[in-house]
Amino acid sequence: MAEAERARALAYAPYSRFRVGAALLARDGRTFRGCNVENASYGLTICAERAALCNAVAGGAREFVAIAVAGPRGRSAPPCGACRQALAEFAPDLVIHFRERGGRVARRTLRALLPAAFAPGGRRR
Repeated sequence: MAEAERARALAYAPYSRFRVGAALLARDGRTFRGCNVENASYGLTICAERAALCNAVAGGAREFVAIAVAGPRGRSAPPCGACRQALAEFAPDLVIHFRERGGRVARRTLRALLPAAFAPGGRRR
């Protein structure tokens, strides 16, 4: 969570003010960070989780075991549906850590949050 919170400090969120950071742990032990980057054309905004995933793939990682997501203090910020699907492409068994509203760290599996993800080749997981 500490790495995700450091990434959150770098977020560019002038429209929503909803700053999010993520830290994606690769199977080889490397950690890749990402933050949300908003755009005036809101559909072009990228979430922290997908930014971390893109950084990881660009760094040569393809296997992941966990991701931590840090939203604004006091706000719960589990990954959105698009991020869940993007992560499922690489790690259907990913463990997701995020703070709940009270500050407690929740731990969920990606399969629990996205039980019918699309899989490569058009299959469902």
